[in-house]
Amino acid sequence: MMRCSFLVSLASCCFDLPIDVADKPAWYMKIYPKNMIPCLEHENRVIGESLDVIKYMDSDFEGPRLFPDDSEKQRFAEELLAYSDTFNHAMLSSLTSKGSVTAEAVAALDKIEDSLSKFDDGPFFLGQFSLVDITYAPFVDGFKVFFAGIQNYDTAAGRPNMRRFIEVAKGRASSRG
Repeated sequence: MMRCSFLVSLASCCFDLPIDVADKPAWYMKIYPKNMIPCLEHENRVIGESLDVIKYMDSDFEGPRLFPDDSEKQRFAEELLAYSDTFNHAMLSSLTSKGSVTAEAVAALDKIEDSLSKFDDGPFFLGQFSLVDITYAPFVDGFKVFFAGIQNYDTAAGRPNMRRFIEVAKGRASSRG
């Protein structure tokens, strides 16, 4: 939901986001039987899952394109988009474990740190702001807060690219309202 909300704030068209997450209306289940948020209904097509929605919005609506033209960056973007669920799972598993931060979570954080240094034409995953950043920003920032509070662990410590990404992504999100 956070991914799509951020992309909607960038879009040059209006979207109606009428769903109360805690109390979804019955008509929503008819549109999207999985009954998950988000979904997008556009031109008699229903798209669910936030990654699919943001890809569709980027390709089918006016506004700045957020998927790269460069083939190397396209391949890397697809790799990172495919990895996002693995990253989130590693981080959530560590948060719910009874012990300290897991090796799986540390490895996931290190992969993000390394990924943020692949291109040097900006502070984002592909250098310039992209769908990959929209995919990761809410989670990288959220996990930083949760790990600090629950496990007394700074996810960005010793990871300067991640620290910079969090700061720049927060600034970009807050400038959108």
